[in-house]
Amino acid sequence: MMRLLLVGAGGREHALAWKLSQEDDVEEVICAPGNAGMSMAGDGSVWPRSRTRCVMVDGGDPAALLALATRESVDFTIVGPELPLSHGVADRFADAGRPLFGPLQTAARLESSKAFSKEFMVRHQIPTAKFRVCRTTDHAIDACEDFGFPVVVKADGLAAGKGVTVAQDRSTAEAAIYESMVDGRFGDAGTALVIEECLVGPEVSFFVVCDGRQGVALPAAQDHKRVFDDDTGPNTGGMGAFAPSPLFSKSLADRVTREVVTPVLEGLRSEGTEYRGVLYVGLMLTSAGPKVIEFNVRFGDPEAQVVLPMVQTDLAPVLLAAAKGDLNGTTWRVGSDPHVGVVLASGGYPGAYETGFPIEGLAEAAALPDVIVFHAGSTFQDGVAVTSGGRVLTVVGRGSTFSDAIDAAYTAVRQISFPNKYHRTDIGQKALASQTTMTGGDDE
Repeated sequence: MMRLLLVGAGGREHALAWKLSQEDDVEEVICAPGNAGMSMAGDGSVWPRSRTRCVMVDGGDPAALLALATRESVDFTIVGPELPLSHGVADRFADAGRPLFGPLQTAARLESSKAFSKEFMVRHQIPTAKFRVCRTTDHAIDACEDFGFPVVVKADGLAAGKGVTVAQDRSTAEAAIYESMVDGRFGDAGTALVIEECLVGPEVSFFVVCDGRQGVALPAAQDHKRVFDDDTGPNTGGMGAFAPSPLFSKSLADRVTREVVTPVLEGLRSEGTEYRGVLYVGLMLTSAGPKVIEFNVRFGDPEAQVVLPMVQTDLAPVLLAAAKGDLNGTTWRVGSDPHVGVVLASGGYPGAYETGFPIEGLAEAAALPDVIVFHAGSTFQDGVAVTSGGRVLTVVGRGSTFSDAIDAAYTAVRQISFPNKYHRTDIGQKALASQTTMTGGDDE
């Protein structure tokens, strides 16, 4: 029986806790710091409470996390978010001889520095958009002019999913550049920018659990980054997702593995490090083939909330095998039923928003068939779950068809209420449109 330490406090970590805590070989999941869903004492609880426990520790502090793992005699640590990985938590644990799922700091630069990531892709012939790394405003503006509009402006460092602007014209590009490099909206993360040509095509998220030399793939998902319906408004951390992507066939998965995943693993090894963890490949399916938009070094959010419920194998032993560098002989099964996740956000997100509002209807939503409610921006006050962040919940529906999964998710969404609640109303519609196109329904 394993005692696990799960680092993080968002919807992705709640989904991991939900999955891991149901497995026979898992004795306890210690969540650091966790959220209201992971410490649920009543409303909406979906697993035996005795198997999960939240501990208030700074999830971005590698030393504090190592001390916690040592004090609690943890067998295995799983890192959810990117920040502790960029701070070198995997290196700390490796030095102490404690197994941890997540890449070393040098490999985590695939996410923590877009400049490093893009230059790495050039070195190893991985298909991606044309780009320039810019360290002055003048250089960035000139690069935008050279690429033409629309153009993509990206903060180099970690910006919680909000450091990307697709600028349709010069004024929008200049505003994004000055906001990042002069106003310091993203702190040190925005002192350098990556300016990219704007690729055209649908976006797909592809996840592979890697042991440094090979990997096992999860179902591909599609995220909804823009805050408003019909993909309008500013970028967010994600307003919903669905899986599996109807656009991602087995042949396409094989191609991405051959052209992207394998070169990443071999390229990092040639540069002195092995990648052990989840490799998130953000793809644009262009007319010239799949191209990498970005890498993340952890499960995506909200994609994890729709992908992890599809995993039929016990997850803990697979992640442990990857962390130890040997996935040979691993059993790996995933289901095919569609899953659709709708994010309930605080009104005003990704800008200014208010928190502290009680969340009602959690038990009613969680009691519905084929529904799971994952918490993110929530906490307990006087025994009541209240909002504490921009993205508050992800409500996931499952069905035998995408229509059924959409209906299940939105039926549960209507059960939950809190002041200033906001959500998109079109999550999953792209899946229906893709299926119609693929079956030739437009010709009827």
